[in-house]
Amino acid sequence: MKLKLDIDPDIVAMMQAEVAAGERAVTAAMREAGTGLKAAWRLQVTGAGLGTRLANTIRSQTFPKAGESLDAAALVWSQAPVIVGAHDTGPLIRSKDGFWLAIPLPAAGKSLRGGRITPGEWERRRGLRLRFVYRRTGPSLLVAEGRLNTKGQAVVSRSKTGRGRVTAPIFLLLPQVKLPKRLDLARDADRALDSVPGLIVATWVGERY
Repeated sequence: MKLKLDIDPDIVAMMQAEVAAGERAVTAAMREAGTGLKAAWRLQVTGAGLGTRLANTIRSQTFPKAGESLDAAALVWSQAPVIVGAHDTGPLIRSKDGFWLAIPLPAAGKSLRGGRITPGEWERRRGLRLRFVYRRTGPSLLVAEGRLNTKGQAVVSRSKTGRGRVTAPIFLLLPQVKLPKRLDLARDADRALDSVPGLIVATWVGERY
C-alpha cells in the first residue's frame, strides 16, 4: 500500500506567514519589555534621589540586533553596576585596611577628583594637619585647627590674634557603615518578565485584525 501526501501550497504559505508573525510578535514583545524595564529602573534611581546621571547608566538591548526571531531576548543592565548594585542590596561597608571609614563632614568640602574627599587629600589641599579625637559615647573624629570660610569649610587661619579660630570636625570615623537599600530592581524585573506572554499574544493577534 502506498500513501501519497500532497501539501497544498496555500497551507505552506500560511504556515510560513504564521511563523513570521510569531517572530515579529516575540521580538516586539521583548523589545517593549526591555524598554519598559529600562524606564522603570531609571525611574527608581531618580525617585531614590540618586540623580539622572546614574539613572542614565541603565541601558537596554534587544537580540537579535537586526531582524526578528522566535528566540528573541532583551538585556537590561547598568554601566555603573557596582554603584547601582550597592543601592539595590544595601551592603555593609568596611574599611579596606580594617581600621576606620572616614566620612567627610560639611567642613571638609569636595574632592577635586569627584566623589568624597579623603583625609590625605584634605591635608594636602588645606595645608592643615588633622588631629584624632576619641569619643567614648559616639564616633571618633578627625579635627583641624583653623577658621571657617564663607562656605563653611575649614581653612588656614591668618589671624595673629587667634580671632575666628575654631576646632572644626572634618571627618567622622566609623568602623563600618550599612548602606540603606534604596532600590528594588528585582520587583520591576519580575513585572517585566510576567508581562511578556501577554505582549506576545497581543502583538500576534493584533496582526490578524
